[in-house]
Amino acid sequence: MFKKVLVANRGTIAIRIIRACRELGIKTVAVYSTADRRALHARMADEAVCIGPAAAEDSYLNIPAIISAARAYGADAVHPGYGFLSENGDFAEACQRSGLHFIGPRARHIRLMGDKPRALRIMRRYGVPVLPGSEGTGIVELKQALEQAKRIGYPVLIKAAAGGGGKGMRIVRDGDELARLFPLAQAESEAAFGSRKMYLEKYVEKARHVEFQILADNYRHVIHLGERDCSIQRRHQKVVEEAPCPVLTSRLREKMGRAAVRAAEVVGYSNVGTVEFLLSDSGDFYFIEMNTRIQVEHGVTEMVTGVDLVKASILLAMGERLWLKQRDVAFNGAAIECRIYAEDPETHLPSPGVVSNHHPPGGLGVRVETALYDGYHVPMHYDPLIAKLIVHGETRPLAIARARAALREYVIDGIKTNIPLHLKILDDKDFQRGDVHTDFLTRFEPKEEVRQLRKAG
Repeated sequence: MFKKVLVANRGTIAIRIIRACRELGIKTVAVYSTADRRALHARMADEAVCIGPAAAEDSYLNIPAIISAARAYGADAVHPGYGFLSENGDFAEACQRSGLHFIGPRARHIRLMGDKPRALRIMRRYGVPVLPGSEGTGIVELKQALEQAKRIGYPVLIKAAAGGGGKGMRIVRDGDELARLFPLAQAESEAAFGSRKMYLEKYVEKARHVEFQILADNYRHVIHLGERDCSIQRRHQKVVEEAPCPVLTSRLREKMGRAAVRAAEVVGYSNVGTVEFLLSDSGDFYFIEMNTRIQVEHGVTEMVTGVDLVKASILLAMGERLWLKQRDVAFNGAAIECRIYAEDPETHLPSPGVVSNHHPPGGLGVRVETALYDGYHVPMHYDPLIAKLIVHGETRPLAIARARAALREYVIDGIKTNIPLHLKILDDKDFQRGDVHTDFLTRFEPKEEVRQLRKAG
């Protein structure tokens, strides 16, 4: 049993980890930047330490500072949450070298699955369906990209070979667009991941983004906890997620679930993780990547399965054997998550500032994860995610109704949020029918912005 865990993150996920540790009787150490001195996660932990200035690269991405804090405060494990260093193999390795348990997969698995070309070669070799894509270890020259795109066939998707989260991602429909957007995607990839290596894959029109939650122990036991539909995205960033996917049949769920488990098994993966697929209208599905961490949207899976995924990540890191078999996993009802961002709902520009009044909704089946409180200053330096509204209902229509009611009840004064956008989504007839694809949100954008989004890929 771990005695003390350092939480190498901030905001909602840091609070979620602290609460899971409390239930397990584990002490916590929070790290914070100067911009987060009054942040709720720093107040809730048993101990807290400032590790640097506001800029993420000087604080939440500062590996030596985090390792030093963990050792100075007597932590025996580090939980990275999501974002920041959660998928950084060097960080996982640095923890291990310093005698700290990294609550997540092994460093080699983070590096392996984070290298998209290599991961896709492995999946293809072991029979996991993958999209046609570029060959080799990665593309750095435009000439090579043009050759590969011609072989694959347009439209193609440019992706960063070294990471995900939509960074460096562009859709291109001809050679001229590829020539214009490839260097922009490379620059974004270099800024986010320190790598200019890119990857091309066939772009599937009218596709759904469907991901499967994986649990795996250190003894090669792997199960899945069903799927989440994450098709509602803006610029490849998820906005609304739900479980289960409204169009999956039990047969297709079983088939995709087996492929997800296979993807984890062939690399010897352990701890929590997510296998992501594209699902076409015809029912064909393709592996796109694996996220080697807890996901922002893990709460919807918790609501329909009753499995605490954050607690599971800690227990698996302690070496516990998987306590569930696949036949033990049961799905109950439907859950929806709305990501609440501090942003202008019309322009989508960040909206930092002081929260003058915070009143979260409540009621049966309503869960809010947030770091907000009255008087809290939302900083401009980090991701604008400020809350996650997660609702559960016995049926999908009831879950939608609860989400709509909860959003109308949610009060966040002093800053702007995207709550109006969520209400538009939930009121949309196609969404209510479950008829959504990854380009769904373009219908809510001004026509000029849609044109610019398509131009930028």
